Amino acid sequence: MLFDKFYRKLKLGFFLAICLILIPNLASADVFAKVGTAGLQFLKIGVDARGIGMGNAYTPYVKGAASSYWNLAGLAHTQKTELFLSHLEYVADIKYEYATIAIPTSIGVFALNNAILHMGWMDVTTEEQFGPNGEEFTASDIMAGISYATKLTGKFALGIGAKYLRENLDEYDVTGWAVDVGTQYNTGWKDVTIGMSLRNFGPDLKYSVDEDHDGLIDEDEFDLLDNDGDGLIDEDKKELSFVLPMNFSLGLSMNLYKNKLQSLNGVFQLDNCVDREETYSLGGEYQIGTFFLRAGKLFNYDAQNYAFGLGWRVATAFAILDIDVAYNSMGDLEENDGNSFLEGSKRVSLRMQF
Repeated sequence: MLFDKFYRKLKLGFFLAICLILIPNLASADVFAKVGTAGLQFLKIGVDARGIGMGNAYTPYVKGAASSYWNLAGLAHTQKTELFLSHLEYVADIKYEYATIAIPTSIGVFALNNAILHMGWMDVTTEEQFGPNGEEFTASDIMAGISYATKLTGKFALGIGAKYLRENLDEYDVTGWAVDVGTQYNTGWKDVTIGMSLRNFGPDLKYSVDEDHDGLIDEDEFDLLDNDGDGLIDEDKKELSFVLPMNFSLGLSMNLYKNKLQSLNGVFQLDNCVDREETYSLGGEYQIGTFFLRAGKLFNYDAQNYAFGLGWRVATAFAILDIDVAYNSMGDLEENDGNSFLEGSKRVSLRMQF
């Protein structure tokens, strides 16, 4: 008993220390949106069809392995070993794969997660030809992370994680790291839960490009010197650093109706990202038996306006499976040729509890 009390106080002290580190940085951040200034935009793409079907209003509601993206505190509710897989068909033939395995232990829940965004080959164009030159290139983004979550009390859960980031653009690449922190607090009344999540907090990144292949980078492009002795000047341009798409989410979820066969839950969420104005989401999930219906409305987004999704839970001999699909509109980004009703992004996710 004495050890348990000491352990809970130790975890609470650790959480407060993290807050003291992060809050000053957040307070000093710019209060206006800097559209187009953040890199690694794939980190802003949601991964769980269940959450997407609810219009991204998921931070206080998510539980299990999918929490590794939305709110790490939700991992603390994992009861069995859980594997989560997600596939996204995005705009412009971009595809996004995400996977997490969450393992509960006596001291909390640990999770490993990985993501990759990839696309097809594209033509290389040059200023001289003003069109394709016969060569091709591709691009991709990779994330690999580790997370930990625990319940500090019966109502309060905390999660924290770190992740490795890498972006490849043709022959160039950049690597970095970031941390995520999340909390969930259940009030105990009608399952009202308050969730907060800080994602993608990390140092600025910068490409290292040697344009003239002389082994030096960030040469002074205005020094009028032949830096590599090839008879040319001002060949390298200094690469500018860019921020990560750090995002703070605050949400409230509530059970609106429940009986033996049916349940209805509603969620409201506010998101503040460093490179856009504040956005709001309102979502709901209706369950009848083992089937789920979801819908959401997104506010103040440039492209996305609404979302909806379906889910089915089935028990098998080796695992409990949750199969979810979702669609969300993409506004002007949709390539609608008049032959298809749904031209936005489509997600499929699978959750297995062993």
